[in-house]
Amino acid sequence: MSNPGTRTVDVGGRPIGDGHPVYIIGEIGINHNGSLEIAKKMIDGAVFAGCDAVKFQKRTPELCVPKDQWEIERDTPWGRMTYIKYRHKVEFSAEEYGEIDRYCKDRGIQWTASCWDEEAVDFMEQFNPPFYKAASASLTDHALLQKKISTGRPLMISTGMSTQEEIDTAVEAIGTDKLMIAHSTSSYPAPTEELNLKMIYTLRNMYPGCPIGYSGHEVGLAPTWAAVAMGANFVERHITIDRAMWGSDQAASVEVMGLHQLVRNIRDIEKALGDGVKKVYESEMGARKKLRRVK
Repeated sequence: MSNPGTRTVDVGGRPIGDGHPVYIIGEIGINHNGSLEIAKKMIDGAVFAGCDAVKFQKRTPELCVPKDQWEIERDTPWGRMTYIKYRHKVEFSAEEYGEIDRYCKDRGIQWTASCWDEEAVDFMEQFNPPFYKAASASLTDHALLQKKISTGRPLMISTGMSTQEEIDTAVEAIGTDKLMIAHSTSSYPAPTEELNLKMIYTLRNMYPGCPIGYSGHEVGLAPTWAAVAMGANFVERHITIDRAMWGSDQAASVEVMGLHQLVRNIRDIEKALGDGVKKVYESEMGARKKLRRVK
């Protein structure tokens, strides 16, 4: 539960917020291209790297795809097919998500999904996710946000492609209890000059009771490290086993060894930040004794 001023939300027994390790999410999304085998490889990669969670995307295609786009044909890894058929191809069934649930539990990593429609929330409830994520595209869908909040689970919202007014209106509509807010820029990949990381400071000041994080879509790792140094309580990056794979999100994704480096350096940054209280360390005493001339 989030209490004003504490900036902490409990996610499946793992606190997210000030004073706690940064919560790191590997966003698998639909980078698995409908393959359970590839999804498991991505889960393995996230575990190897040290992520706290992996996240998928769940849609009910008939609700999420405008009807006038259903029969538009496009090239896919399975050949040329209608868009609605393609959307079904990249959706896992209840049985497949059951296997993902089992696999994540065996590997000791949390998992959840960004649900793009209310039926998808009902679908995901059978797996008892530790929290829900609302994609930036869903920020103004207050009915969907309310649906997620009504489950009693924590909710993480992304704020890409949004105005400040839209963010404020969404927060006003759903309240701040168990709410986490991610700064984001919704282009894939996002240009460095449009990342606007100082929004992390803005959101921390505006919503002191909510953990604030960063969902990055840039190429490279440095901006995510900077976000942690600026106070992000959680970070999310798209992940893949090969950036050359087919799919619109692959180019803005991090491969396994890059993910390992990302996590390792985040943990180093956390240690290096310290507590802000000046002290003389034991490791300094030799130099102090040798070099300090005036006491």
